Amino acid sequence: MYFVTICTQGRQDILGEMADALFQPSKSGAIVRECWYELPYHYAGLELDTFVVMPNHVHGIVVLRNFVGAGFKPALAKARRTTLAEVVRAFKTFSGRKINELANTTGSPVWQRGYYEHIVRSEKSLREIRQYITDNPRNWSVDPENPAAVKSEEGGFETRSYERDT
Repeated sequence: MYFVTICTQGRQDILGEMADALFQPSKSGAIVRECWYELPYHYAGLELDTFVVMPNHVHGIVVLRNFVGAGFKPALAKARRTTLAEVVRAFKTFSGRKINELANTTGSPVWQRGYYEHIVRSEKSLREIRQYITDNPRNWSVDPENPAAVKSEEGGFETRSYERDT
């Protein structure tokens, strides 16, 4: 199992906005959600766990189960293993193309080049990560990914209002 975070290019708030701790997806945010949930149809052994779309990033738990063989007889041909990098690349490619089609901005980057990954190693860690993902919209005002949240002198985050060009 892997916990992944994928941020938009320049951390632009293109996926939606927060309203009273509830996420309201834009059309791009709806595309992202749809592309995420379609991934298991493209990769055998891929399962998805908790997931959330935020204004400028997504968090999700990806489970890769690479089955080799069938029953008691191993497969004659070596099964091709799906990697996390391949899944993330596909997600970024599929969603980026659809978002660019919608905005008529073919070829423009939608996602940052890299992504954050963390191997989930225990049930306790899995519970904590699931809770973090679930609570993310409620905690947006103090989220380091929120451009309106700035680090306070005490090390926490404060929310700063700003005008956004529309």
